[in-house]
Amino acid sequence: MRVCGVDINSNDVNVCLLSLTDELFELPDFRTRKLTLRDINSTQELRYFQQTFAKLMEDYKVDQVVIRQRPMKGKFAGGAVGFKLEATIELIKDLKVTVMPTTDIKDSLKRNPIQIDYAETDLKAFQEAAFNTAYAYLMKDKFAAKDE
Repeated sequence: MRVCGVDINSNDVNVCLLSLTDELFELPDFRTRKLTLRDINSTQELRYFQQTFAKLMEDYKVDQVVIRQRPMKGKFAGGAVGFKLEATIELIKDLKVTVMPTTDIKDSLKRNPIQIDYAETDLKAFQEAAFNTAYAYLMKDKFAAKDE
């Protein structure tokens, strides 16, 4: 299964492609690490962003897009532009998109620790949240918490 982890930060969408086949993880080559909405007030730019994201997912045959959920209110609340980008991704036709709560990501990572040092992945520091999101999604059912 190929999963694209997404972390939205202001008008940037950080992405990480992660594949799991026969219990083996792979970080396939990916032509971009970040997509940016240049003009947040332009409908044309928003449509271009959506088309670019959709084409990227199609080209790399992504099975699932997983977006790290951001709080709607409070100190760490996501901004309006981020929610606009999230909706734009969610509305792409024929693209499976899941918004994964940060608590679920933390629980999955706790049960299924990453077995490699992040520095060895050759990913940029700003992609770490996207990587963790994709990894947590792939592992969420693998070693799920057992009811006692």
